[in-house]
Amino acid sequence: MAVVLVAAGVFAAVHFWSGRPHSVRAPDPVNEAAHARTSMSTPSPDGAEAPEPSPGSPPATGPGGHIVVDVSGKVRRPGIRQLPSGARVADALRAAGGVREGADLTGLNRARVLMDGEQIVVGVPRGPSAVGGAGALAPGGGGGSPAGPVSLNTATVEQLETLPGVGPVLAQHIVDYRAQHGGFRSIDELREVNGIGDRRFADLQPLVGP
Repeated sequence: MAVVLVAAGVFAAVHFWSGRPHSVRAPDPVNEAAHARTSMSTPSPDGAEAPEPSPGSPPATGPGGHIVVDVSGKVRRPGIRQLPSGARVADALRAAGGVREGADLTGLNRARVLMDGEQIVVGVPRGPSAVGGAGALAPGGGGGSPAGPVSLNTATVEQLETLPGVGPVLAQHIVDYRAQHGGFRSIDELREVNGIGDRRFADLQPLVGP
């Protein structure tokens, strides 16, 4: 009987020990930020990573957030003007004092956004038909014949340079002769200018006037 009682006590002790409650460690909390980064870096099913937002285009500004433009032609105060970036042609016209009365604004887009360093010409046609006839052509005589006869008594050096075969030196000789002799009374006097021979005179005769 003693052996049976001892065996029963041992069995009860083992059963009690195995059935006691055990402490369980709580799981570590998931870092939401890390989970978000992991989700963003996970490639899409087709193997391509999620695109990042592209930065915006840099503003078209000059130094200091301003632009500098040259306003010329038929405005009240032509010259260099500094305007804020994003200014339009209309802003440049206002900065130049406005357009003179009677100026032709055909072809001038006043709503256009300006660029740094550009020139705005108001009311002056470009090309051979520009006001002043000969002055509309590039100096050196390479642009062809002037739109009308060039006056030997009133033309500037730049206008004389538009004549075929007339460079800066010869144009200055014409102006010097005009100053020394009180002007040209006839086209034939052009023969007396230093540097103009018979052949050059024949080329210039239909293009000039007193």
